[in-house]
This record gives sequence, C-alpha cells and structure tokens, in this order.
Amino acid sequence: MEALFVSTGVVALAEIGDKTQLLAFLLAARFKKPLPIILGILAATLVNHGLAGALGAWITAALRPDILRWVLGVSFIGMAIWTLIPDKIEEEETHLGKRFGVFGATLITFFLAEMGDKTQIATIAMAAHYGTPLLVVIGTTLGMLIADVPAVFVGDRLAGKIPMRLVHGVAAAIFAVLGIATLFGVGSGFGF
Repeated sequence: MEALFVSTGVVALAEIGDKTQLLAFLLAARFKKPLPIILGILAATLVNHGLAGALGAWITAALRPDILRWVLGVSFIGMAIWTLIPDKIEEEETHLGKRFGVFGATLITFFLAEMGDKTQIATIAMAAHYGTPLLVVIGTTLGMLIADVPAVFVGDRLAGKIPMRLVHGVAAAIFAVLGIATLFGVGSGFGF
C-alpha cells in the first residue's frame, strides 16, 4: 500500500503547476465541458502511466539490484531538481486534436503532453522502486486526477492562490528523500 500512497501523493504535488494542469485549465476555458475533459485526462493518464509502469517493471527485471538501486536513487534526485523548474505550456498542444471533439482533444493533448514529462518518468522510477507497477499506476493516475480535476472546475481562479514554490518544494523534498533512501538501500523488494 505504500507504493499506492506515495505515488498518489508525489504525483499530486508534482502535478500542481505542471504543464498538464495548465492544459486542463486551458481546455476547460476553451470547451466548458468538464466531463469529457476529465474522462480524456483519465484515459490518457491510464494509457501513458500504464506504459510507464510496464517499463518500470521491465527495468526491475533487466537490471541487477545493485545497479538498479543507483539508477533509481539518481533518478529520484534528478526528479527532485526537475520538480523545482516550473513548466510552461505550448499553445499548439491545446489546438492539437481539436477536430476530435472535447474528449479526443483532451486524450490526444494529455497523452502527448505526458510523454517524457516528470510524472511519467516518476511513474517509471516508482514502478521499478516498489516492484508493484499496478499499484504505482493506480496511485499516479489518482495523483493526476487529484491535481487536474479541480483545475477543470475552478480554472484560473484557483491558480493564483496556490503557493506553487511551496508545493513544488514539498514534492522535490519527497523525491529527494526517495532518492537518498534508495541510494542507501532503504526499501523492500531489491534484496540489498
């Protein structure tokens, strides 16, 4: 259950102010249809993070535990640093897939925006770290929804009231602790 709770919390925090949350704001403002936007976010996240979880499971099977520990530890510390760098959204991401309707536009833009994004990389790392990719994917998907669904409903009104630096600092600290703990061999499932 730790994998579920940690992955949910870390991604929910990391997603605040992330480009996909900004994308949720923009899609909500443009289409004003929350249900298909939320369903598009859910579908895109499940596919994207499902693939990331599978890659994390493969990495766990492919690397020796001592190498995996170092790769994951450094990856988590890298995620901590990356989390402190604010994201900006590309305007063309909101136009991509417009001809596919609200659900289709959300599905396509969210899936593409998440490719190589910090939450996708975090999903890979946590799936490899915990060795329970299904729980991690459920957790990271919940974390995305926790951060992005309110963005769909409240839009820009809430964005200015959230202390982004604090939220990103907390998420970065969690990633850093995970990285340091992993480097020192704290955790289960690796045999160190």
